[in-house]
Amino acid sequence: MKLLFLGDIVGRAARDAIVSDLPGLRSDLGADFVVVNGENAAGGFGITAQICEELFDAGVDVITLGNHAWDQREALVHIEREPRLIRPVNFPAGTPGRGAGLFETAKGERVLVINAMGRVFMDPLDDPFAAIEREIGACPLGEAADAILVDFHGEATSEKMAMGHFCDGRASLVVGTHSHVPTADAQILPGGTAYQTDAGMCGDYNSVIGMEKDEPVSRFLSKIPSGRFQPALGPATLCGVFVETDAGGLALRVEPVRIGGRLKQAMPD
Repeated sequence: MKLLFLGDIVGRAARDAIVSDLPGLRSDLGADFVVVNGENAAGGFGITAQICEELFDAGVDVITLGNHAWDQREALVHIEREPRLIRPVNFPAGTPGRGAGLFETAKGERVLVINAMGRVFMDPLDDPFAAIEREIGACPLGEAADAILVDFHGEATSEKMAMGHFCDGRASLVVGTHSHVPTADAQILPGGTAYQTDAGMCGDYNSVIGMEKDEPVSRFLSKIPSGRFQPALGPATLCGVFVETDAGGLALRVEPVRIGGRLKQAMPD
């Protein structure tokens, strides 16, 4: 199976790039299943029902979220209606929506997608390791699922790496989001799980993690807010990870994806 994961979509420039480029990219890669992180899609803060539909129409199969999941209040309602939109599984009991879902590809293959959020330098949520253990235990790779993709939304590289090793041999891909900068450590772990510490963002890299530069720089200099953060509107780079799995759902190869914008390009063969 061929899986494509794209990192945090930041604002309109990134959404426009997804709508424009994803159909061709999906075709070129022969991707069977596409997951994107959409927690910054609406002006950098949250996601809306309309944006979800734009992304699904462009060829996205599942949208994951993170710490900005509820910045747009309508998401609290929409996530109950839309099973393809999932939020971190370790949010407290009673939080709207789901943290994992089992989905089918056009070929009838079953893909378990799990979204979890780290706790180091982040909100003090429930234990993400225990939450992911429950989901993988209930739907094991090679038995109930043909592939398992984990989006681990976190700040600390150590916590992300620990999650990769924790899931090694039991997931097809563990990929980090939230930091908005693609890391250079795409690899297949000893047990056969593809891993990258951060997929990077889909957005304008002539920015401060996707935002127009003036306000973030000003706040670092003065510690005084002088305006709102606004997404940068220059050409977006689509950043992500491409994985091909074997019949048992473990990784045969993993390669970074960087298309358009300012960063050095990377496209799987």
